[in-house]
Amino acid sequence: MILPDAAWRDQPDLVRLTEALGSGDGLVRYVGGAVRDTLLGLPVSDLDLATSLSPEEVSRRVRSIGLKAVPTGIAHGTVTAVLPHGPVEVTTLRRDVTTDGRRATVAFTDDWREDAARRDFTINALSADPVTGEIHDYFGGVADVALGLVRFIGDPLARIAEDHLRILRFFRFHARFGRGGVDRAGLMACAARANDLMALSRERIAQELLKLLDVTDPTSTVALMVEHGIFAPVLPEVDGDSVARLARLVAREGASGGDAVRRLAALLPADPTIAEQVAARLKLSNNQRKRLMLAAEPGEPEPARLLAHAIGVTAARDRLLLRSDDPTAGLAQLYGWTPPRLPIGGGDLVKLGLTAGPIVAATLHAIERRWVDEGFPEKARVMAIADEEVAQVRRR
Repeated sequence: MILPDAAWRDQPDLVRLTEALGSGDGLVRYVGGAVRDTLLGLPVSDLDLATSLSPEEVSRRVRSIGLKAVPTGIAHGTVTAVLPHGPVEVTTLRRDVTTDGRRATVAFTDDWREDAARRDFTINALSADPVTGEIHDYFGGVADVALGLVRFIGDPLARIAEDHLRILRFFRFHARFGRGGVDRAGLMACAARANDLMALSRERIAQELLKLLDVTDPTSTVALMVEHGIFAPVLPEVDGDSVARLARLVAREGASGGDAVRRLAALLPADPTIAEQVAARLKLSNNQRKRLMLAAEPGEPEPARLLAHAIGVTAARDRLLLRSDDPTAGLAQLYGWTPPRLPIGGGDLVKLGLTAGPIVAATLHAIERRWVDEGFPEKARVMAIADEEVAQVRRR
């Protein structure tokens, strides 16, 4: 089978790179996602090459054509060639020597099939010749791409033992590429080895989970994971109710598109304490932690712009989509809107007769509350409010 034509294949710098790496002698191939996504007619964002050349020779050849070579994973044979349109990873063919479920020790090889055999799924083990476009398929990956089937290469239990993260990757790839039923052998292996996830760093778990939640509609896949106990070892808070909340959120998001952090919030009970615990467990960023906690705050959503002024536009959008039965009007009010700043400051109140100090801050806060309640009027109205508030203070 021949790889379909695609714009990415014609980039002059990529052609120059593959020629330097020996494409005319069969020393380099496109591998992995670029081949898979091109077969599916999807845009290709990440380009990876595999080669029988040593990492040192790859670096030398990349530099010989005026490109920067970065040894990003030299112990595992990876050199990143920095092209004008973006980085391209070039990895020397390898085989696993030892694995412990989290990392592997590798040895370099010149056997293309041996290199493909160490990859996780058949759809990720495809490679293609840069010159002829011929696809090399050692494990039935082309057929699985056509079927929308995510299938482990070889024994699923053995592949999971090599790298426990493959449990979550199985479901992420199924959510993105799966059509129809899930591969039963893979599903049963993931369910049997779910406790292996406890050995992984929480950062790796969070990264995979957020990628999974970022697909167009992850609901059915999340339901499958709940049904088979995949979340229990690391996220026991996710249950059947979580699936229902996620389904409602995805329906409300509609054409506006999904957001992985917001969808994670939907999976959790509306409890800020639980949200904070999960954020800490997954070692999320401060911004992600704050979003989870704000999304979990109790109470009915306030008017959209008042809410956005209080907690920010992103958090307000999260709250509306998670809580409101019909968030359409509120979301429309936030589109392209930036919460304004109060158009006066403490100096204006001093000019009106207040003495600098705590009373100025308290009066400014009272003015801001009224300004917000009135829908953020212009400065003339704010000054009128300030006159009234200052007069009250002076009377007191």
